[in-house]
Amino acid sequence: MTTGQMLDVGQLPSGAQRRRLLVRTLFRCLVSAAVLVALYYVLPLQDLRGHPVWVSLSVGLVVLVVVILLQVRWVTTSRYPALRAVEALALTVPFFLLMFAAAYVVLAQGGAANFSTHELTRTGSLYFVLTVFATVGFGDITATSQSARVLVMVQMVLDLVILGLGVQVFRGAVQVGRQHSRPVAPGKPEDEQPDDKGMPEQVEGSQP
Repeated sequence: MTTGQMLDVGQLPSGAQRRRLLVRTLFRCLVSAAVLVALYYVLPLQDLRGHPVWVSLSVGLVVLVVVILLQVRWVTTSRYPALRAVEALALTVPFFLLMFAAAYVVLAQGGAANFSTHELTRTGSLYFVLTVFATVGFGDITATSQSARVLVMVQMVLDLVILGLGVQVFRGAVQVGRQHSRPVAPGKPEDEQPDDKGMPEQVEGSQP
């Protein structure tokens, strides 16, 4: 009997099946993060030289919002909403960080005075994004121009949004998904509920 069939008859997956689901979820998280990082390194960001970084960043933010909305919808309709929420966070957070890393690379290509380093590589930009996200700020790479500092401040504000509001949104989606996927005992209708005393309500006019 498969996991889906077990849920259809109101049974919960066994411990071994839960472990397989967890391993599969972790594998998907690693794969999605690896694919995003690979795309970050192979995308032709040099073609965006001379284009306003705010335009490409705005497009990326719109795509991020669409991805979050789709992930929330999938969490609420998933049989395992908590695991689906983990996969959603494993996709949205790296996408958010790599989007700003790409923006810093494009901004650095437009002028060497934007950052303290002579040349901001993709690895250096990703390192800078992670230091800003983790609020450690080693100081070896800093934003020196006004536009670069504004971009860093935008990331700081959105970091709080992702860590605060984003997590709460997925948490609410998990609760909704658990209500939708709650198993029902076989042979018992879902809307059949006992009264306050634990006994089924008698129909008016019926004999005890």
